[in-house]
Amino acid sequence: MENSPTIFIVPTGIGCELGGFAGDALPTAKLLASASGCLITHPNVMNGGTLSEKNKNIFYVEGYSLDRLAKGEIALQRVKQQKIGIIFDSAIEKEILVRHLQVADACVSTLGINVHSYAITKKPLNIVIDSDSSKISGGIIENPDTLIDAGKCLIEKGVTAIAIVAKFPDDPDSLETNIYREGKGIDPIAGVEAVISHLISKFLKVPCAHAPALNPIELNEKLDPRAAAEEIGYTFLPSVLIGLSNAPDIVELPAKNKLISLHPDHIESIVVPNGALGGEAVLAGIEKGLNIISVKNPNTLKVTNEFYSYPNLFEVDNYLEAAGIIIAIKKGINLDSVKRPLKKIQRCS
Repeated sequence: MENSPTIFIVPTGIGCELGGFAGDALPTAKLLASASGCLITHPNVMNGGTLSEKNKNIFYVEGYSLDRLAKGEIALQRVKQQKIGIIFDSAIEKEILVRHLQVADACVSTLGINVHSYAITKKPLNIVIDSDSSKISGGIIENPDTLIDAGKCLIEKGVTAIAIVAKFPDDPDSLETNIYREGKGIDPIAGVEAVISHLISKFLKVPCAHAPALNPIELNEKLDPRAAAEEIGYTFLPSVLIGLSNAPDIVELPAKNKLISLHPDHIESIVVPNGALGGEAVLAGIEKGLNIISVKNPNTLKVTNEFYSYPNLFEVDNYLEAAGIIIAIKKGINLDSVKRPLKKIQRCS
């Protein structure tokens, strides 16, 4: 069956109504993967704390590498199994570290995932969160070099994919945290999580994803269902290990004598929230003439359709419509033929 390779983006830390919480875009990813036959998406879409799924039609690609794919700098190669290493922030308390190590053991014993080894950073990462529930989640890492050094150590031991677990400041009663848990704001830590994984992708060029280390927080009976996946376990590491277990290898282009499963020239469409059309992947897609499917998905960004004359921009109300467009593209069906009223063909003058 033919495929229509499609990139699915839900930007991290901008409070998307769908996809701005704990893996709540995963059902949508499964729908779009079924429609396209080949979906490329990022951990923010797939990770649901302790919940996630493998899907043979979905490539799990960290956001920085996803942008590079869209720009034509890398290709992807399917693998049966990654050899995963975990970087632990040295600021993590012993009890929380043990919980995470038990997660790794459970993923090996129960899911058959190859978690090879772990490293602890020589210095604390010192995560600083900069978040405003009405804007965009962000933050910085005060000691990024120690993260890169730990990653290099794992790669020298034969690791092919890296999970990162950083200690995040505990502030369970903060306004931003409670607003997020009740489904009314942005994920306060998502922005700096992206910074962490981007660093590994940029400097080490291996599949990677991040899980925050946090102490358990008090029960909230007003919890929004979209945030519930983050409340049911001690750690967020399971979904990261599941995603990385067979994440595709990064192939630098141009590549000689290397197997490639997905070349960037194969990509046909990008699905992205309306209001988030300014990202690198989308701009690269517009430059290449790809189909840009802009979906109404309220968020804090306002980068809307400035490309009103761009012929391959499709604006839709929901992801069900987006899936329909992808199927039509895959099957070579003229979209105008299923719209009414049906226009007559025009004489060329």
